[in-house]
Amino acid sequence: MSSSNSIASNENRMVVNVTSLQRLKSRRKLWLKVHLWLGLGLGLFLVIIGLTGSVLVFWKEIDMALNPGLYRTANSAIGHVKPLDEIIAAAENVAPAGWKSAWAQVPGQPDGNYIFGFAYPKISPAPEQAQSLNIAVDPYTAKVSGRRVFYHAWNPLRHSFVGFFFKLHYALFLGEVGGTLVGILAVLFIISVLSGLILWWPLTGKWGRALTIKRRASAERLNHDLHQTGGFYSLIILLAVLMSGVYFNLPDQFRWLVELFSPLTAEAQAPVKSMVASKSLDLALNQASRQYSGGTLNYFTLNADDGLFKACYRDVPELRPYVVAERCLVLNRNEGKLLQVIDAERGSAGDVFMQWQWPLHSGQAFGWTGRIMVFITGLICPLLFVTGVIRWLQKRRVKTAKT
Repeated sequence: MSSSNSIASNENRMVVNVTSLQRLKSRRKLWLKVHLWLGLGLGLFLVIIGLTGSVLVFWKEIDMALNPGLYRTANSAIGHVKPLDEIIAAAENVAPAGWKSAWAQVPGQPDGNYIFGFAYPKISPAPEQAQSLNIAVDPYTAKVSGRRVFYHAWNPLRHSFVGFFFKLHYALFLGEVGGTLVGILAVLFIISVLSGLILWWPLTGKWGRALTIKRRASAERLNHDLHQTGGFYSLIILLAVLMSGVYFNLPDQFRWLVELFSPLTAEAQAPVKSMVASKSLDLALNQASRQYSGGTLNYFTLNADDGLFKACYRDVPELRPYVVAERCLVLNRNEGKLLQVIDAERGSAGDVFMQWQWPLHSGQAFGWTGRIMVFITGLICPLLFVTGVIRWLQKRRVKTAKT
């Protein structure tokens, strides 16, 4: 009697398993349609964004190699660097009227120049018809040693080389509309990647088949395995890059979403105009760095209107356990007063999550290893598109032959 009950129980369990498997397979058909039409409809955009992203992983090295005269100074033998106020003033004095904000790369080598990037309102671009202009300042003489258009106001072919790739990568040469479009595309790509994961998941538990490329396989099977394994092994990095891309192109919407889970610290407000005498930036930074010591000054930003000055340091020793070892100090430029400290050691979980976005997007969070992985992931994007199209054509041929 017990043997009969056991057999009946096993049979019921098998029926349940078969029913569950059939249900999962029916759901997969829906996800297959989602994955297919997102891939066919938007795959070419993924190829463009992926390949340009791979180039931009090494944008600074490429730009320095192409423009050594802009980045290098012949006066390093002088040895004594001019005060930061003089260096900034030199760049501001030759910048055309109307600039709103600027950033500056701090030279990482003794023979390097400060490279300023000035942004201009679209209604009144610089005389060179620049939307963004680079000005190089020799740190040893505090004199301008170079100047170039980074983004041209209307002609993509007159962007700088890396500027061309940046504009194509994040806006497809379509201005603000293009930036919004790429942000929406990133959201759709995330859906496509996740639907691909659902389709990849082996319902029968044959993990080895799902994780490897079969040797001596037919052309059809090889194409299938390349698409499947390429998507799986690039999954984590691709999702991280796409998510951070949403942040850069749809920042307000991204911040709103993050704040649903964790509050975000408000950015420092523009200081009230003060009659207090201007304080040396070098002195202000030195005083701030005594309290928040360590790291190497990497870049800074400033604004023509609000008087805010943000200096960001890399390789801060005490922040290395957080992986993102960068700290930014926000000062009142007029008074040299420290207004805000931004790093992974303070703030909410949402603040730290936001700080991770650029290091993840560029791969810099994990040094050369991270950058190379992001570079390879960008190259996998055309592989996924091409193998996906081939797979679709193969299935169409089979379906046509049956009819």
